[in-house]
Amino acid sequence: MNRAAVAVICFVLTLSIAGVVHGEDYSKFPKGPITFICPTPPGSTGDLVGRFIGRAAEKYFKQPVVIVNKPGAGTTIGVASIARAKPDGYTVGYTPPTAMFTAPFMEKLPYHPLRDFQQIIQYTDAPFGVIVSADSPFKTFKDLIEFARKNPKKLSYGTQGTYGIADLTIRQIAKKEGGLQFNQIGFKGGTEQSAAIMGGHLDFAVGDFSYPLVEADKIRLLALLGEKRNEAYPGVPSLKELGYDRPEVPPVQVYVNIAGPKGIPEEVVRKLEQGFTQAAKDSIFLNDLKELRWTPDYKNSKEMTEYIKIHYEFYGQLLKDMGLRKY
Repeated sequence: MNRAAVAVICFVLTLSIAGVVHGEDYSKFPKGPITFICPTPPGSTGDLVGRFIGRAAEKYFKQPVVIVNKPGAGTTIGVASIARAKPDGYTVGYTPPTAMFTAPFMEKLPYHPLRDFQQIIQYTDAPFGVIVSADSPFKTFKDLIEFARKNPKKLSYGTQGTYGIADLTIRQIAKKEGGLQFNQIGFKGGTEQSAAIMGGHLDFAVGDFSYPLVEADKIRLLALLGEKRNEAYPGVPSLKELGYDRPEVPPVQVYVNIAGPKGIPEEVVRKLEQGFTQAAKDSIFLNDLKELRWTPDYKNSKEMTEYIKIHYEFYGQLLKDMGLRKY
């Protein structure tokens, strides 16, 4: 046998052995802690539900799930960290709608929503709403709109970042109502918005909110951004009920998901999907969600990938139609 043939055989054997080794590694996944990147601040509702699912998943992975908060820039800082992570399955996280559907069309980002992520699952939706302070003169959303109509630029509102899902919703409502004028202020998350509301620094805020503050009468919930009422707040109408529906106002379903960087081996993706799916059905996790006044909403990896694609394209067109799209 000549030297070239021997070299070829050795090369093939090396690849085969490497494949076996990798296969053995994947079958034992995870062999260490999984880092879960949360792009919202500690104490935010996005942070809390991430800790809930992480704690439940530890039972199935038999490894710690470590929450790492990386808030800022409308959640794009944390999301970029997920995209940059080593694609070995040991780093996953939450990629919120604003960072996936609107920010990429407004600024240059170090990631692409469709090319740079591996979707794992969706496990719940965030109830987004319009809130005011408990002593606000606005008792209903209609009160707020009527005041804004008579007092241009007198009201300031807060959202998580600028041109995110919540901000776009208010801008579309303003347009539908004949061109209302508000002052928008961006925040890192709902916790800061609620503090600004209670401190008298904002007239209203739009986005996630703390249910204990609502139930303690510290803040008042005027409307929910979804298409139907939340059973935890039966007296609060949805925007759809108030007459704000497609195409004038974009649909608001604020999914909460788990994704990793693109390139994670298929077997590892399956193990992550299986583990987090079991966690999403865990009785303790479901009770945690209920205590937070949230409800479960599940999509598997394939369904979530398709959902991201459809809504990325939808918001790209919406921003273009609004004259806001830059990229």
